Amino acid sequence: MSILSAPHFHNETAAIARLEDIVWPQGPFCPRCGGFDRITPVKGGRAGLRRCGPCKREFTVTVGTIFERSHVKLHKWFQAAHLMASSKKGISAHQLHRTLKVQYKTAWFMEHRLREAMRELNPTEPLGGEGKTVEMDETFIGGLEKNKHRSKRQHKGTGGVGKEAVYALVERRVACAPITFQLSQRTI
Repeated sequence: MSILSAPHFHNETAAIARLEDIVWPQGPFCPRCGGFDRITPVKGGRAGLRRCGPCKREFTVTVGTIFERSHVKLHKWFQAAHLMASSKKGISAHQLHRTLKVQYKTAWFMEHRLREAMRELNPTEPLGGEGKTVEMDETFIGGLEKNKHRSKRQHKGTGGVGKEAVYALVERRVACAPITFQLSQRTI
């Protein structure tokens, strides 16, 4: 049985229940006042809508998550997150658009929010350390001199003349993420 046959990938009610299990393992609480008591479902409201007794505010499980203020169905979000996480080489917004049968702008929006949520919170930690391997690679980005206008050509030899150096550092971990940066000519 495939993981994509799970009900939270195809049913909105099951998707809301799954997100509630993830976000609220001890039960629902108000994101405004933090109260656990007197949280009741709103009768006649949309699926998953709840009301806090003490502060009288209505909220859903999506408040404070990347799904907040999104008109996209939650089961589509789960499908997109699974496709992005399980794709070995990544997935484009256009591929999401075709697979999920949503507009391209919607797929782009979903992909950017999911990538922002997957971003490392503290990327300034130094790479390496005891027992860790850091790999470095460099390349030169830029066009051929012969394709440039005669006045723009730099006649200083071959190789990386007139190109920008780009370096990538990768720390070997369970999940590797390259860290790239661009150096100006003055720092080389």
